[in-house]
Amino acid sequence: MNLVSSKDPMRCALKMLIQHSNAPFSADDVLREFRTTKEKRSNRKLLKILEIISKNQAKAEEHLLEAAKLLEKKDPFYCLLTFLNHYSEANIMQSMRKKDISTSTPLLSKKMFETVTPDSVSEIKERVVQAAAGGVPRTSQNNSITNVVGEHSPTSSLFPACNKQRSDAHWDFHTIDNLQFQQSNISAIPISSQETLLLYDLIYCLTGVRGSYITSEENVTSGNAGGLKFKISDQMHSSLRDIAQEMLPLASYYTCVEEFIQNASFTECGQVLQAFSEALRSLIHDYYLLLAQLESELNTGNLTVHKMLFYVRPTLNTMEVLAEVVSDILENELRGGQALTLLYNKISALTGDEDSQKFVIQLTQLAAVPYMEILQLWIQKGVICDPQQEFLVEDNEVIRREELPEHYSADYWEKRYTIRRERIPCFLEKVSDIILRTGKYLNVIRQCGKKVAPPQLMNLQFSPTNQNHINVIQNAYRFASKNLLEVLLKENDLMGHLMSVKRYLLLHQGDFITQFMDACEDELAKNVDKVLPMTLENLLGLTLRLSSAKHDPYKDDLHCELLTYDLVTQMSKIMNNEEEYWQSHDRLDLNGLECFAFRYEVKWPVSLVLNHIAISKYQMLFRQLFYCKHVERQLCKIWKENSIAKKFSPQAAELYRSAFTLRQRMMNAVQNLEYYMMIEVIEPNWHIFIQNMSKVENVDEVLSFHQDFLDSCLKNCMLTDTTLLNRSIFKLCNICLKFCEFIQSESSLAPNDTFSERVKRFDLEFTGLLIGLLKQINDVASDNPSDRFINLVHRINFNSFYNQQMDKLCAKDSMISH
Repeated sequence: MNLVSSKDPMRCALKMLIQHSNAPFSADDVLREFRTTKEKRSNRKLLKILEIISKNQAKAEEHLLEAAKLLEKKDPFYCLLTFLNHYSEANIMQSMRKKDISTSTPLLSKKMFETVTPDSVSEIKERVVQAAAGGVPRTSQNNSITNVVGEHSPTSSLFPACNKQRSDAHWDFHTIDNLQFQQSNISAIPISSQETLLLYDLIYCLTGVRGSYITSEENVTSGNAGGLKFKISDQMHSSLRDIAQEMLPLASYYTCVEEFIQNASFTECGQVLQAFSEALRSLIHDYYLLLAQLESELNTGNLTVHKMLFYVRPTLNTMEVLAEVVSDILENELRGGQALTLLYNKISALTGDEDSQKFVIQLTQLAAVPYMEILQLWIQKGVICDPQQEFLVEDNEVIRREELPEHYSADYWEKRYTIRRERIPCFLEKVSDIILRTGKYLNVIRQCGKKVAPPQLMNLQFSPTNQNHINVIQNAYRFASKNLLEVLLKENDLMGHLMSVKRYLLLHQGDFITQFMDACEDELAKNVDKVLPMTLENLLGLTLRLSSAKHDPYKDDLHCELLTYDLVTQMSKIMNNEEEYWQSHDRLDLNGLECFAFRYEVKWPVSLVLNHIAISKYQMLFRQLFYCKHVERQLCKIWKENSIAKKFSPQAAELYRSAFTLRQRMMNAVQNLEYYMMIEVIEPNWHIFIQNMSKVENVDEVLSFHQDFLDSCLKNCMLTDTTLLNRSIFKLCNICLKFCEFIQSESSLAPNDTFSERVKRFDLEFTGLLIGLLKQINDVASDNPSDRFINLVHRINFNSFYNQQMDKLCAKDSMISH
């Protein structure tokens, strides 16, 4: 049975055009194509049909351009009406206003007063299923159209003006331009007839189509759960209106869900929302089947409003939950991990509603699929494939590693990959840190030229009902951690490099340091601007090969460096953040010894541990130890002057005794300072570090233990405290060097009173500086009893020689404070 009579002016116009163009299809074929659902419809194909049937017609090209523009904005059936109106003697638009039109967008035929045969119901039902599933129509007539027009991509167009699909995917309760639904006076007809009309309108409203007696209220924003309100014609019986009002929220929920599905189809919404949208489509498919069954029941006369309410009530609850979820996503503009968190929390909120909870679990699992695929690639290969910026780990690299400066190794570990907390789904919050570390480990392994291949393929899937995905992540972490440790500790001998650094930068290799200082003493005594770095490098290479260091396989990684500031200035920069100030000033008037430091260069991946920050800390320890060692050597030199005093008379030799006594006190202070730093600070901390390294499980522990070792050494060697102990040590060493210069220059002169007075001044100045240092150490030790500072006081003041002077200084400070 045809849905449109043979006297229909549309059919007549089509037959006339088909006859003139000798097109190999019928008017029914054309009408069927223009009624095809959106999922199967191609604007290009429809335009091709119009082009074929309008062949040899006047102004055909102009009319085709007009049709192309209409297809962008209007319903295809309306476009066909307008197109045929140009070639029909009668006004098709006026004629069609008198008839009820079945177009492509409504899922159901609207025949209020006609009898619907089972054949037409089956056809409508088939169209509904195809609209939801995207299936191919099972009609032979469609094949004739396809054979002639051919399959075309919906994204291409015959005309430049037709490159965009129609934006409104469903009618959303709006009418078609120039086509109004009829509204008859039904208050006088029986309630049973009113019920039939109301049921047809209800089915239409549940598909988002404006009915004749049920209309949506204006100025209501869709996209909110339950946001649409409906008004039923007052002509309907009140009992029917009350029951229908209970079902109408379903139309609002459907519209909200459908709007979300259409919006989520855009790429910028992200992969998670797109996957969630596809999962919603399968549920909407079941919703369409329900409506098709309801219409079938209505056409056979077996449906009442009470039965319909009974049938749709379970779906009403389901769609309400879906509408709430999509409304929250749209209102809060959630995407990626935030959307997954919302879905996961919704599962807990639905405890007690088993059916709703079950389908929300299924939706969450499907929506999490793309996110878990990105996660699986990250924890198995260390690669991020996240075009929409949804993943919890962000890659901050913009250029290749080999093009970055020398500080890259430190920045790589800390800054290359970072966690974006707002992107973490709540069910991955507890394991987010090991997720980050797993991918970082794999990246280092891959950049070392090793193949990243897990022992077994891991299938990472999220399930709210179990913790299997957590086990997969932990297994991947253990694999990556174990492999990177092997690369660092075994293949690249990290501990060998660390021992080499200790030998040279912490003065562990005694004979090497002595020979190097002997070889470079004259060169380092010059002004820093006159020191030749190449000379130092040559002397270093010679010393390395003449001392026991020649057996060190990593000795060639050691180099000389002349910094632009002394140790006190370096500490001031670190403590006071005065980087810009020191960069803006010229190099201070320093000698080579005060600016000298060793530099240790390693390659990737050892540079992850021995990065520029770690080497800078080693250099600070080295510079203080090296300077103290230099002072000790200078004090040892003037010991030779003791033999000169034997030539003097007893009265003259008496003048030298105070100088030799002062030299011995200076030697005692400097040697005890060296012993404290090397034996009581560095060695115990190194022993703890080696013990920790024997049981490390991942690279982060290696970095942490190494940093703890260096920080503890710096703190107990008085290189990080805010009381500036290092300044006092530097001043103490300087007065010792000045005294050595004085003794060497005055030894050739005859002793006199001037010599004795200068020695007394040196004695007073040295004693004052030493007492001040011991008091500072006492103050720091009282605030930090767990530190080793107090040991240095006991070593220097082992027989309480300086107690009286310290008590006087404390009393003086107490009076000043009061």
